[in-house]
Amino acid sequence: MNTIWKYPHQLPEVAPQHRVLLGEGQTPLVSSRSIGASLGIDKLYFKLENLNPSGSYKDRFAAVLVSEMTARGQKLCIATSSGNTGAALSAYCAAAGITCILVVVDGAPMPKIRQMQLYGAHIFMVRGFGKDPAITTAVFDALENLCRSLDIPLPISAYRYCPSAMQGVQTISSEILETLAGQVDHLFSPAGGGGLTLAITKGILAEKAATRLTKVNCVQPEGNDTIASSRRMNVKAKAVSASTTAVSGLQVPGVLDGDQVIETGRKTGGNGYIVTDERVFAWQKALAQQEGIFSEPAGAVALAGLEEAVRRNEVAPHETVVCLVTGSGFKDMASVERNFGLPPVETVDVGQTLALIKPFL
Repeated sequence: MNTIWKYPHQLPEVAPQHRVLLGEGQTPLVSSRSIGASLGIDKLYFKLENLNPSGSYKDRFAAVLVSEMTARGQKLCIATSSGNTGAALSAYCAAAGITCILVVVDGAPMPKIRQMQLYGAHIFMVRGFGKDPAITTAVFDALENLCRSLDIPLPISAYRYCPSAMQGVQTISSEILETLAGQVDHLFSPAGGGGLTLAITKGILAEKAATRLTKVNCVQPEGNDTIASSRRMNVKAKAVSASTTAVSGLQVPGVLDGDQVIETGRKTGGNGYIVTDERVFAWQKALAQQEGIFSEPAGAVALAGLEEAVRRNEVAPHETVVCLVTGSGFKDMASVERNFGLPPVETVDVGQTLALIKPFL
């Protein structure tokens, strides 16, 4: 079975007997059927990270981290999460027999919370965490000190906290370049704290398969612009006073990996893009109805960034473009209910069925 461990040059060393495998990695890279043409892009691909075991790219992070914990014989995991990291850690800890305690951001989507709970994790939501920079910093500092005293890692999906586990995410780049024979011009990545974008960039720079250097573009909602505008202006990342985007998972007002995203981004020639929540939700709907891809809002941010790049004439029609679809739509069903005004489903008598179908024939 091919997993992320197919790419040892991207990963820390973990003996095979300690690796916790749930089928992570080797996600499909599918060609756009209609959206690419509508944007004037001849070769647009979607990397379907929503099809990982727990429903997001964070499984790559959790697979490495929990494998490392297993190798050290550790039986307790204490972590923070906005949703997907917690779901991934809960799943891999369950498989490894590790107790999982999660401190989640204020307002994390309930489907993600329930997913964590069903895996057996213990959940604590902190008021203001993920929204207020001071509270967010205080939570990180307190947990970092606690984990240090227990001699266990603090699993936060950022290089600042877990650089070796984040190497698991770098394998996304390896898979994309392998599938497209190294010929990728642009890769669009959503960013909250910047860990994913940094992983993609590091993954690209570590690969020898590329026939040309892929530009890694950082995309953020305007309500959490800590990195993208700074990347465009080539200045340091800057924390925001409060994250106001409604896109769950990207509400990270602190800098975290932002400065490294900007520094490494220069090496690939990528840029930064700011998008509105409105366009993100519009592309979430378009992905479902035009491509058959059910993404959570954060998974549509990369595509919204591509739209902005096309508007700025910063992507050429002949170039090969990949957008990351980072998580499943099932992760945030509340946003589906809230944003799209879908009609109620009526229960009808059997005799009415054909009459109701007839207008569509």
